[in-house]
This record gives sequence, C-alpha cells and structure tokens, in this order.
Amino acid sequence: MKPDRCNWTRLALMVCMALVLTACSKGTADLQAYIADVKSRPGPPLDPLPVMRQFETFDYAAQDLRDPFSNPRQNNEGSSTGVGPDPNRRKELLESFPLDGLTMVGSLGSGAGMVALVVDPEKVVHRVKAGNYMGQNEGRILAVSESKIDLMELFPDGAGGWEEREAAVALEEQ
Repeated sequence: MKPDRCNWTRLALMVCMALVLTACSKGTADLQAYIADVKSRPGPPLDPLPVMRQFETFDYAAQDLRDPFSNPRQNNEGSSTGVGPDPNRRKELLESFPLDGLTMVGSLGSGAGMVALVVDPEKVVHRVKAGNYMGQNEGRILAVSESKIDLMELFPDGAGGWEEREAAVALEEQ
C-alpha cells in the first residue's frame, strides 16, 4: 500500500505547526519584569487645580415687586368679573350639542313671547325662548327674533375666571 500524497502533506503541516507552537512557549519572565518596571516608575505630576474666580454677591431687594412667575391677570381687579357657570343649574337638552351643530328653522309668536324652532344634529325640532340655554359653552338665550337667536356664552379666560361673549344663531335660508 502506497502512502497518499495528501496524507504526507497533512503530516508535514502538523509537524510545522508543532514547531511553531513550541517556539512561542519560551516563557513570560521578561514580560513580567517589564510590567514590574513600569509599575515601579513614579506617575506624571498632576495638573494644578484651577483657580476659582471670586464672584461678586448680589443682594436681591425686590421683594415688594410683582412675582415674575405669577399671572398678572390674577392680580388685576378687572379680570374677576364675577361671572361664571352656575354649578347647581340643571343642564338643558340643547346644551349637549355644539352651537354650530344647531340650526334655527323658524319662529312662532311675536314680541316678548316669541319662540324659535331649532333643529339639533339628530334632526329633532326643539322650541326655545329667551332664558333657555343652548350650546356647549353655557349659552344663555338673550333674545329671539324672526331672523336670529341672540346668546351670551361663557368661556374660561385662562386665569381661572370666565369671560362673556355674544353669539347668534341665524335663521337658515331654504
């Protein structure tokens, strides 16, 4: 039986690898000596601490002035008008719809007893008169005429108070 060339190549490669690996296992005594030498050297000097600048002090003497973080509208007497929604008032049916979703389609009567016909988004007709409420902003009906309904709505002013604003719902032309 003749040995195969591939086997001889493998055998030669393994012998070479063994020789290379034995040459690397010389020892680490010189490396240990170098590390000990480096550790025994004194370290570089530290940089000196930076000199702290002395800041001049400031005495705050504005305790009597307005607080810059408070809302100036809360301090004004004009912002508190005393208006606001009545928490004890029972809500009416038309207050559950936005004012732009309500449509005036007609009126009945004359003078102070005039009644307006209003259609809600669900296509139900309601009768309203002065003193009733409609819309989602506490809209109180001030007057009813043949062509429109005048309201006074309440809006929060952002400072914890309320502002009144006039609104109207006009008769829809068909």
